[in-house]
Amino acid sequence: MSVLLCDSNCELWYERAEELRLDYISMPYYLEGEVCYYDLGKNTDFRKFYDAVRAGAIPKTQALNPEEYKEILTPYFERGEDVLYVSFSHKMSGTFQSLQIALNELKERYPDRKCTVFNTNSISAGAALQVEQAARLKSQGATDEEIVAYLTEFTNQTTLCFVVDDLMHLKRGGRLSSAAAVAGTILALKPILTTDAEGGLCVLTKISGKKKALTTLANKVIDELTDETCTVFVIDADAKEDGDRVRDLILQKRPNAKIFRQPIGPVVGSHCGPGTVGVAYASASRPIPLK
Repeated sequence: MSVLLCDSNCELWYERAEELRLDYISMPYYLEGEVCYYDLGKNTDFRKFYDAVRAGAIPKTQALNPEEYKEILTPYFERGEDVLYVSFSHKMSGTFQSLQIALNELKERYPDRKCTVFNTNSISAGAALQVEQAARLKSQGATDEEIVAYLTEFTNQTTLCFVVDDLMHLKRGGRLSSAAAVAGTILALKPILTTDAEGGLCVLTKISGKKKALTTLANKVIDELTDETCTVFVIDADAKEDGDRVRDLILQKRPNAKIFRQPIGPVVGSHCGPGTVGVAYASASRPIPLK
């Protein structure tokens, strides 16, 4: 028997995770000296988090250590269960080095058990879209090998695009160079960001002005959505009005799109900052970033 596992950096809303009977790993963040673990929104005080950041607090994230991973995985192995873990991008965190250390140690104790890790090469709603597909196949009786084979193709059809309100949050987290952050801020540029085929963060295009950037996000979904049976995620970090605008623009041209609106959680929000708006959807291929 196998269990499907994801992490809270996929940001699949807790009610949806419960509906799909998903187990998940809660990823940590630190705010004003307090360690918290994101629970997919079930008991998260989004207002407290984003108000603190807007007031100048600098949240931080941290990788789980091997002991924490062993504590998470051991109960499954003790019950004789294998694990299929659909994870956020390995390129975005050192946490997967700790995971591998834990798995190597657990293999000695539970030689008959297996943990298959699938790297979505995405994060937030881009990973959520793939987790949903894995859960759908799992409910239909697919094996772990069949799910991985499907996701290997589907990950190349998953598009995550977003625009941030303040580039300095990405600069602080090491996701953007200081020069690029300062230049973008001075020129009022709103780069549309995405994840590349290796799961790294990259610039798709550069837009002047927030309103135009939001319209660009909506138009990408309108023009590129290939499968209206897949969820279209429209996400925001304390920018509900902007997120709703993107949703409404999409529905004007794609009335049958299955749109799910949700907030960006504190872990991802620690890096992108308040004001961020993003979309994730099934497309013909991942977007090609700027060189």
